[in-house]
Amino acid sequence: MTVRRPRLNTLRIGPAGQEAVVLVHGIAMDNLTSYYFTVAPLLAAAGHDVVMYDQRGHGRSERPATGYHLEDFTDDLAALLDGVDTAGPVHLVGNSFGGTVAFDYALRHPDRVASLLAVESEPPTAAWAVKMSRLLADTANRLRDERSLPWLEHAYGPHEARHARRARPLLRATTIAEDIAASRIPAEERWRTLDLPVLAVYGSTSDLAGTAPWLESLLPDCRTHQVAGHGHSVLVGDPRAVGALMLDWIGTGHRHRAEGLRV
Repeated sequence: MTVRRPRLNTLRIGPAGQEAVVLVHGIAMDNLTSYYFTVAPLLAAAGHDVVMYDQRGHGRSERPATGYHLEDFTDDLAALLDGVDTAGPVHLVGNSFGGTVAFDYALRHPDRVASLLAVESEPPTAAWAVKMSRLLADTANRLRDERSLPWLEHAYGPHEARHARRARPLLRATTIAEDIAASRIPAEERWRTLDLPVLAVYGSTSDLAGTAPWLESLLPDCRTHQVAGHGHSVLVGDPRAVGALMLDWIGTGHRHRAEGLRV
């Protein structure tokens, strides 16, 4: 049986035929504009073929009522890249949940990935699935009341708060929270086989910053970097710093093995 994939809104900027950078955004209160208004123009101006898209249920992409397991998002990325003519393996950039999708894709298709740069993200684990599902369900409950928006801004930053109203249909009218909890999660030992260069970027005040030592010990070729004075919204909060890291990483940084090195 052929399963119809939802229509995905895509945007491509920069010179075609050059090294491709694929940008994967976060979940619920996010879409491709978080890249379009921050680092995407910088990457394109540097000569990269930049591909962005709205993940299923987000932005201008279709919003099915069901089908929000992690593997559904990963399969969307695979289908997108199957239909995009690129000049070889791509550099994957993922923000928050988008980084988790990028990790999952890289584990399943390592030959198609030149490097991975994850911003405020982590590989999928059983604990991650439980945490994410609870967060989505809790956010859906809070979004029932307009007065919840100040809480969202305090917890996640002004960028996410601006997208809160748009996230309501996804969080309240789909099975996304339940599906994330029921996602297929790779066994932890499989991550030790991911022999690809990985850079993980965190805001220094983020709860995820403490993930860095574990990630460095788990992945064969992983470096981490903290952007001072920022939390989970570091991509939007300091696009100049994050963009500079991306340009250095995609340019030459990913070619240096991690042994004995830390960005």
